[in-house]
Amino acid sequence: MNGSLVFLFPGQGSQSRGMLAEFLAAEAVVADTFAEASEALGYDMRALVLEDADGKLDATEYTQPALLTASTALLRLWRARGGVEAGHLAGHSLGEYSALVAAGAIDFADAVKLVSFRGKAMSEAVPAGVGRMAAILGLDDGAVIDLCAAASSESEKVWAANFNCPGQLVVAGHAAAVDRLMESAKAAGAKRALPLAVSAPSHTPLMQPAAERMRARLAEIAVRNADRPVWSNALAEPLTDAAAIREALVNQLVSPVRWTESVQKLAAGGIAAGVEMGPGKVLAGLVKRVAKDCEVAATAAPDQMQAALAAAGGMQ
Repeated sequence: MNGSLVFLFPGQGSQSRGMLAEFLAAEAVVADTFAEASEALGYDMRALVLEDADGKLDATEYTQPALLTASTALLRLWRARGGVEAGHLAGHSLGEYSALVAAGAIDFADAVKLVSFRGKAMSEAVPAGVGRMAAILGLDDGAVIDLCAAASSESEKVWAANFNCPGQLVVAGHAAAVDRLMESAKAAGAKRALPLAVSAPSHTPLMQPAAERMRARLAEIAVRNADRPVWSNALAEPLTDAAAIREALVNQLVSPVRWTESVQKLAAGGIAAGVEMGPGKVLAGLVKRVAKDCEVAATAAPDQMQAALAAAGGMQ
């Protein structure tokens, strides 16, 4: 296990129709992982990802298990090819569940059912049209936090939800308050203020109903101690204890994703490189803006996987 390497697992927004198509066609371990997800969930995960005939892939309760399946499949392929093991694991929002599967804290079959439930609970926590999320680019975190307070009223509130990297903060809350925040952010000099195609105001107190449902569901599944540190979004701290992991997953729904802080601490602790275990390269870009010297390799295509395995092999 390499203490200077971290595996990173992406969250919602990294999905796309056809993701992992080349691996699904050629790699048994990837196909088997998708078949395991299909059996656990009662629908064809492979067809969902490759064809998405009825447009469900971007619906939260389907997006979340699809991404967890893709990340787990890539990690299993990495391991099947003898890839070096990372000393730390970190996932962005939903990706925290993929990291916990990687650490042996939650069984994969339990995890895909759990995140399917999580997606549904999140969607149902706030009526459609009531909530909104938006990305604010080009302002300091402190300035956006102050603008959130100014844009909030007694009945309509907006909060900082995702601290992604310096100059990129996602806000969430009641739609009207988010709209006010976007206008005030532009007036304050933000480069961009973009509404996101997400209706659930994730990582805010509005998700409390979903958090309580998750607490009850988590009590029904086995959660074990992690076999290595898994970084908590809510705490920006590494966890291994099963009880602490359960609590962190509940708190994650109502607390901001402290990604910037987590990456800063990983870099300060000696992490020199990362591997993004999942589709896309979103986390690689975020990490580069936080820790410029940390190189993050992608694994979403066969050539990327091969290059990442070779690069990580040289770190052993």
